[in-house]
Amino acid sequence: MSGAARFLEFSVVTPNILDSLGFYKLLGFTELKTGDAYDHKYAVVSDGDINIGLFDREMTTPQLSFVQPELARHARSMADHGFEFTRLALEEDQFNELELTDHDRNSLRLVEARTFFPCAEEESPSVCGECFEVSLPVRDTMRAARFWAPLLPNVLELREEPTTHLRFDSGSVPLGLSESIALEAPALSFRCLDRSALDTVVDQIGLVPDDFPGFEGAFLRLVAPEGTALYVFEEDFLGAAYEVEEGGDPAAFNAVSL
Repeated sequence: MSGAARFLEFSVVTPNILDSLGFYKLLGFTELKTGDAYDHKYAVVSDGDINIGLFDREMTTPQLSFVQPELARHARSMADHGFEFTRLALEEDQFNELELTDHDRNSLRLVEARTFFPCAEEESPSVCGECFEVSLPVRDTMRAARFWAPLLPNVLELREEPTTHLRFDSGSVPLGLSESIALEAPALSFRCLDRSALDTVVDQIGLVPDDFPGFEGAFLRLVAPEGTALYVFEEDFLGAAYEVEEGGDPAAFNAVSL
């Protein structure tokens, strides 16, 4: 794909934006200034690694949102190659965006421009630590990769055992395709930097975490008010042993170039 998309945010619908904002701020996320692209309530929090968009509108949730320049031209190319859109809004007098789903019903959204402003100051990690992956549940990793490779052509890491796990470069937080049966919905994966600080915040605010949640050996799972799962690990579960050459060949997945 020429002019590859860049990951923007993990987008979720929340019944109460203030409740969700409060949860993430307690974990150390920073609220960012948003633009005027939408006519509904919208907020964004960030820890410097992952941006989480909080929406007060009807849409598929969660969604992985990407910025794609020249979206109208790009949409025509995607349609020519067999991609089908669940939503298409490409008009001169509106904010251009489109939505589609992969083979596993994971939803993604392409927008033509950013919808919020970067933080004016350098952001510190949340108490969850470093967000090293947006994790997507898939039934067949290689089949899923054929969908994602035209959008994200660079492969970062591949693991084949005990379950296949493939990681793509998204331009910011990597995207991981996981066959783990413990992963029930798209989630955020963190490498803990300070276990004591995390435990203190969890205790102070009365969160009820899931211990031993099962996904890739995470020691903790926190669930936000809107349902987003945050998995916390001692280390990145792929590790250096499985690293492959950056810029892996998407042709390995018989991907088309859009």
